[in-house]
Amino acid sequence: MSDAIRPQPGIMEIALYEGGKAKLDGHAEVVKLSSNENPLGPGTAAQDAMRALALGNGAAGLHRYPSTDHAELRAAIAEVHDLDPARVICGVGSDEIIAFLCQAYAGPGDEVLYSEYGFLMYKISAQAAGATPVAAPETERHTDVDALLAAASERTRLVFVANPNNPTGTMIPMPEIERLAEGLPEQALLVLDGAYAEYIEGFDGGQALVEARANVIMTRTLSKIYGLGGLRVGWAYGPQAVIDVLNRVRGPFNLSSLQLEIGAAALRDQVHVERSRKANAEARRWLTDALRDAGTGVDESQGNFVLARFDGAETADAVDAALQQEGILVRKMGGYGLPQALRITVGTMRDCQRLAAVTARVLGERT
Repeated sequence: MSDAIRPQPGIMEIALYEGGKAKLDGHAEVVKLSSNENPLGPGTAAQDAMRALALGNGAAGLHRYPSTDHAELRAAIAEVHDLDPARVICGVGSDEIIAFLCQAYAGPGDEVLYSEYGFLMYKISAQAAGATPVAAPETERHTDVDALLAAASERTRLVFVANPNNPTGTMIPMPEIERLAEGLPEQALLVLDGAYAEYIEGFDGGQALVEARANVIMTRTLSKIYGLGGLRVGWAYGPQAVIDVLNRVRGPFNLSSLQLEIGAAALRDQVHVERSRKANAEARRWLTDALRDAGTGVDESQGNFVLARFDGAETADAVDAALQQEGILVRKMGGYGLPQALRITVGTMRDCQRLAAVTARVLGERT
C-alpha cells in the first residue's frame, strides 16, 4: 500500500480489543466465565419474540427496512424506566453509543477522561475520534472523584464513569457522582455507564441526575442481565440537545427489526430481570467467600463478575492455565494494567463451585 494512504491520527495507536475467549482446544464444551454473560440466558418473552419472528410474518418481512426512529423499543424503555422516550437513543450495544459520543463531542486537541481501570472502549473510542485519552488514578480499585476533577482541564470534553465499574466491580455512591457532575468544566459532558446497573436493586443508574442536569447522560445495555449479548442492543438517556446531536451521527438503520422487536419484549420481562438479579447475588456471594477463603483478594463486586487478585502475574497465569485444563474460561486482566488479576463472570452455582475448587487447589500447591 502507498505510504500516502494513511488512517486518521490516533487510529494506529489503538490496541486491538480482545474479547473473552469462547473456545478451548480439546474441550467440546467449555464453562465460559470470560465475558460477563447471564448464565440464565434471555427470558421467555425474548425467546418467544425470536421464535415468532423466525416462524411468522417477521421472516417474510426481512426485505423491509427496520424502523429508523426505534419508536417501539424507545417506548418499552420509557415504560420500564419511567422516562421521556424522546430523550432516548438506541444503539448496537452501549459500545456504539460510546463511539457516537466520542465522534460527536471529541476530536484532535480534545481530551476524554476516565478512571484508571475503566472500560477499554473509552480509550479506543477516544483514539478513533482523534482525541487524547486520559486516565485518572483510582483508589484501591475504586473511582476517585477527586482524581478525576484534578485531571479535568479546559481540553476535557467527555468524562466516562462506569458505576458499577468493569472490570473491578466496585461502585461509588451517587453523592460522589453528583459532586463530580457539579465540579467538571462547563464544556465537559459526564457519561454514566450503567451496563451493570440492573444488578443493584432499586438503583436507577443515574437517571435522576440526568433529569436534573444538562451535562450528564447515561448509557445502558441489554447484553448483561437481559441475556442478549449476542443481539447487541443498547440505549442512552440524556439531555434533549445531546440526544439530538447523537441522532445526527447515528446511522438510520443501525438496529435490525429483530433487535428492535426482541429488545422491546425483553425489556418488558422484568420477572426475568428479578430472577437473574437474585440468582447472581446468591452465586456472587458464595464465589466471593470461596475465593477469599482460598487466599485470593476480592473486592465487593456489584456486578455479575468478580475481580480475583493474586500475589503476582505468575500466580494469576498458573490459575488461568489450570482452569483452562478443566475447560473453564476466565478473563486475564493484563490489558487493563492488572496482570495479577483475573476477572471471573458469576456463572451458575455449579460453575462457581468448579472454579473455586480448581483455584483453591492451585493456590494450595503454591504455598
